[in-house]
Amino acid sequence: MASSFTEGAKVNFGQPMKLTGVRVVDLSLFLPGPHLTGIMADHGAEVIKVEPYPLGEPARHAPYQQAGHSVWFRNIARGKKSIRLNLKDPRGKDILLKLCEKADVFVESFRPGVMDRLGIGYRSVEARAPQIIYCSISAFGQTGKYSAKPAHDPAIQALAGVMSVSHGRDDFPAMPGIAAADMTGSLTALAGVLMALVSQRATGKGDYLDIAMMDSLMACMPHMLGPVFAENRPPVPKHERSWGGSAFNHPYETKDGRYLMLGGVEVHFARNVLTKAGRPDLTPLCEQLPGPAQDPVRAFLREFFKTRTLAEWEVWFADVDAGWAPIRDLHQAFFDPATAERGMLLRDEEGIPHVGVPIKFAHEPGRPNFHVPALGEHARDILLGLGYAQAEIEVLLKENVL
Repeated sequence: MASSFTEGAKVNFGQPMKLTGVRVVDLSLFLPGPHLTGIMADHGAEVIKVEPYPLGEPARHAPYQQAGHSVWFRNIARGKKSIRLNLKDPRGKDILLKLCEKADVFVESFRPGVMDRLGIGYRSVEARAPQIIYCSISAFGQTGKYSAKPAHDPAIQALAGVMSVSHGRDDFPAMPGIAAADMTGSLTALAGVLMALVSQRATGKGDYLDIAMMDSLMACMPHMLGPVFAENRPPVPKHERSWGGSAFNHPYETKDGRYLMLGGVEVHFARNVLTKAGRPDLTPLCEQLPGPAQDPVRAFLREFFKTRTLAEWEVWFADVDAGWAPIRDLHQAFFDPATAERGMLLRDEEGIPHVGVPIKFAHEPGRPNFHVPALGEHARDILLGLGYAQAEIEVLLKENVL
C-alpha cells in the first residue's frame, strides 16, 4: 500500500472499510470521475481532489447553493481532501507527480492529449510511480475517429444511438432524464479500477485504463439490440418492449392528470390486472410480440386508467400482484420515508441532506464523511506530508502555484 500523504490523513475513522488504505489522486472534473472517486471515498479510500487554478472544480459554482456550497459539489466531494494546483507551472506538476508516488490510483477526465501536453500523461506518471492505476475517462476514448471530438453527456447519448429511442408522444427525441453516459462511464471506471487494484495488490504493478463514456453506454444495451443485430435495422421504439411497445410496459395518465407506470410484461401480471378490470379476454394479446398487436390492450388501459385518480389507483392495486408504480417527481422519491429507511437519504450534523451509499456490505459498510472541503483546504498539510518546508509552501502560495 502507498504511504499516507499526511499524518492521520484518512478521511474516515473507526472500523476499517473495504477501501481503507487505498489512496487516490483525483484530477477529474464535473461528474463521471468525481462520482467514481466519491464512491471510493465513501468506502474508506483517501481521495485527494486536485482542483484547477484558480477557480477549482466547476461543480463548486453550479446552481442551487446550500450551506455554502452547491448540492452537486456536496454529493461528489464529501470526505475528500482539496488542493489547488497550477499545473502549467513546473512546480505544480512536480507536486502532482510526488502525490502519485504515494498513491494507488490516479483519475483524470480531460480530452485525449491534454495530459501528455502537460507532461503528466500515463508514461510520465508511471516512470515516477510504477504502482499507479491511471484511469482516463473521456467521451469517446483515447483512440478512434471521435477521440478528439468535444462532447458532454447528451451528445454522447445522441452519437451512441440512445437518444434515437427516447421519444415523447410527438415522436420528437427527448432530452435524457439522467446523465446516462456520465454515470455508466463512472461505474465502468469503478469496476476497472477495482479489478486493477486486485492485480496491483498481487503484483505491485499498476495499469492504464482507457474508459470511454460512449463505450460504457453502448455496453449497457444488450437487451435493446435484437432488431439491430438479428434484422440489420434500427428499432422502431414504439414497437419495442423496452420503450412502450408492450401494453404492460407503458405509462398511463390518470383522472387527475397524473401518471402511473405499468412495468411488468409477464403474462401473469397482465392477467391479474385485466381480470380485476373485467377484461380477461384481452390477456392473449399480451402474449403477442410488442407493437401493433397489443394496440387494443393499450387503448383499453388508456381509457381505463383515466377513470380514477392516482390515489384511487394505489388503493385499487393494493391486492393485485402486478408490476406497477406511480410516477413521482424527484422530491417525492427522495423524501419518501422508504428512501431514508434504505439509507439513500442521509443528513449531516447540520441536517443538510446527502445522497446515500448504494453499495451495502454486511461487513465493513461504507460510512460517508460529510465534510465538504473548501478550495485548497488541505494544501499545507498535504505538502508537509510530501516533505516541503513551511517556507517553501509560503513561496508556492505567494507565486500562485497553490
